[in-house]
Amino acid sequence: MRQYMHQHPLQAPFSPNRSSSAGHRSGVSGRTVIFVVLLRAPMDGRDGERMRILATLVLLIATGLITPSRAAPDEEGYGKSQGYSPGTTTTWWRQPHLVGALSRMDTLFDFHRVAPASTPRPLGRATQAPDIRYSFNNEQRDLQRYLGTNPTTGLLILKDDRIVFEAYQYDRTERDRLTSFSMAKTITSMLMGIAVRDGAIRSIDDRAETYVPGLKGTAYGETPIRHLLTMSSGVAFSEDYSGQDDITRLWVATLMKSGPGGPGAVSQFNTRARPPGEKFYYASAETQVLGLVLRAATRTPVADYLAAKLWQPMGAEAEATWNIDASGQEATYCCFNARLRDYGRLGLLLAHDGLRDGREIIPRDWLLAATTVNDSAPHLKPGTATRFYGYGYQTWLLPDADRQFALLGVRGQTIFVHPRSKLVLVHTAVRRQSRDPGGAETVALWRALVQTLGN
Repeated sequence: MRQYMHQHPLQAPFSPNRSSSAGHRSGVSGRTVIFVVLLRAPMDGRDGERMRILATLVLLIATGLITPSRAAPDEEGYGKSQGYSPGTTTTWWRQPHLVGALSRMDTLFDFHRVAPASTPRPLGRATQAPDIRYSFNNEQRDLQRYLGTNPTTGLLILKDDRIVFEAYQYDRTERDRLTSFSMAKTITSMLMGIAVRDGAIRSIDDRAETYVPGLKGTAYGETPIRHLLTMSSGVAFSEDYSGQDDITRLWVATLMKSGPGGPGAVSQFNTRARPPGEKFYYASAETQVLGLVLRAATRTPVADYLAAKLWQPMGAEAEATWNIDASGQEATYCCFNARLRDYGRLGLLLAHDGLRDGREIIPRDWLLAATTVNDSAPHLKPGTATRFYGYGYQTWLLPDADRQFALLGVRGQTIFVHPRSKLVLVHTAVRRQSRDPGGAETVALWRALVQTLGN
């Protein structure tokens, strides 16, 4: 049962069909293939439109805004010759299946759908890709070096509501739904803020059992929502990704459906180690409790609530999915699946403090509380909560003078946000271990982006 879990801290969309590797075998580059397609486009009444579209695509490659296909790190180790098979519910975590599984998690586990907007929010494109260089391991590196050495499936950089860089690897495209792992925790927090604004949740000082009778008398049921939001419940929970820890038990109780799900999935963790609100201790069960509170308080499945209150209003272009347990409860601690650009739209919404075109989608006061270092809670500060990050409401806080925060999931899933400059980085990946040190290089890249584009 080891490694079932998931979390804690390029191919162009128009390149040759992913089922064919003829271009790669013959040494033809993605860029060359694009030009061949342009020259051989059939001539009919729609010629002008086709030529304009193809010329635009070629221009995007020429300016570096979209990167053509290339050999990604260790493609064969990740299962290229097997078509990037997702494996099964008990093998997905093995390296040959990671690419397929982390872009098709909703083919392995049951899910609820999250409907998109009828009119997606348009994303402009910058006229030229930035020349980003960063220092790591005493070397100067650029974006191409980053992609060539990191098992990145998707990389998206947005600035002022425009795409300035977009790349995919391992035959993934802009149509794939990429899994969030623990980035879903921040989404859950934002939905909690909306529920508070709308009056479904009266106060975050209420105990969880106020809304979820199935948790009455349990350690988590007796914990105030505020301390669940900040991972400070004081309830004992192990999350070391050994395969014998509590996160594995939670995974089995939810995604693997070993029991009825719902409150029973978290009531098994019922030992209080310390009073609430004293110490930060990362525990995915706390987000699952928040999901139970959210569903009970709103009387709506979390996926439906997300669609109506956030996903559609922010202008998502595509349907997303959220994996569920046996009771139909979403696994709010993980396992949300969406397109890279829609993760980018979410990042932009957060960068705009919850506003889209002047309309409040996420309450601004809530978002600020969720993403700002709280001086009255020293146990949550950067350098104390962890050696690097601090913690807000289910959101990681960077130790920088101006507000920067992150949505993080294991194996490299990341959204960085710099509200002052409206800068967003979205990164999806297939790092082989749940606790992989590769995140340090992603942070180095992000800091270079802020220095270069964060004006």
